[in-house]
Parts: sequence; C-alpha cells; structure tokens
Amino acid sequence: MKKISLSAVALLLVSALAALAAEDAKTAAPAKPAAKNAAAAKAAKAPDHVALTPADIKWGEAPPMLPPGAKAAVLEGDPGKAGAFTIRLRMPGGYKIPPHWHPTVEHVTVISGTFNLGMGDKFDDTKGTALPAGSFGYMGVKMRHYAWATGETEVQVHGMGPFALHYVNPADDPRNAKK
Repeated sequence: MKKISLSAVALLLVSALAALAAEDAKTAAPAKPAAKNAAAAKAAKAPDHVALTPADIKWGEAPPMLPPGAKAAVLEGDPGKAGAFTIRLRMPGGYKIPPHWHPTVEHVTVISGTFNLGMGDKFDDTKGTALPAGSFGYMGVKMRHYAWATGETEVQVHGMGPFALHYVNPADDPRNAKK
C-alpha cells in the first residue's frame, strides 16, 4: 500500500478549497482544454488512497457561497470539478444556511452536534428535523432545503461535483453582500 505524506494531503486539501472558492468567484469563463498528453493527465490523477485522522484534517474558512462563520475541510476530490468529493463543515451554534438548492445530489452525515434540516422555500425553524450525531440526510437534485446548527455542529457532505449552491432568495446569498 502506498503511503501519502501529510504535506501532500495538506496540499490537496488547500488546493481543493481554493478551487471551491475559485468556482464560487468565476463568471462565465470559457472551459479550459483537456490535458494534451498522457503525462499531464497522470500528474493530475488523485492519490490511490487517503487515510486521515482528525489531527490530519486541515480546516479553513468555508467558501464564500456559505454564510460567514463556518469552517470547511476538503477530505477527498475537488468539489469544484466533476467527480466524487467529500468535505466537512464545522458550524457554530445558531449558524443558519438559508433556503437553497444544488444541481447535484447532496449527502450529509452528522459527525457531531445537531444539524437541523428543513425543506422548502422559506426558513422555518419549527418545521425542520433535528439530526443528532450519527444521522444521515439525502437531498435530491434541486430539492429546496435549509439548515441550522444547534450547538457546535460538524457535518460531512459528499457527492459528485461540481458542487454548487443556489439560494432561493438571491438576497440571502453572501456573495451578493455589499463589501
């Protein structure tokens, strides 16, 4: 079995978070051409495996598509590109994600705390489902939903990228906030 160094894992995590932020900030830029040779394609290949302990996970600010205050870590893949990805999101108590939807399926596993999940176009904290640690949630393509944390909460999100988040109400999108 190959062993991947901690610095390689850190580089992978930082580059994936940067890709998420870049995806968030990009406008309708033309797609870049695919690699022109097999050597370039091989160099871009993900590692055969990654084994992370909690101490190995490198946290950073969540991408600008999310309200400020959360931390994020990329565990696998590049959420901004096509293919499998796994990320973690650490939210403080009271953190809210307004109603939104994704163009791809979203899978959420609650690692710690309580993640509250509601369905619909309007945020209503009396109608959600409280998901304690160990719970799992699944939202289909374009399912309108919202969430909030009770106490510090950590969730793991996985799916097929590219990962995108579209707010039902554009005024809720932190990317539209005046700076």
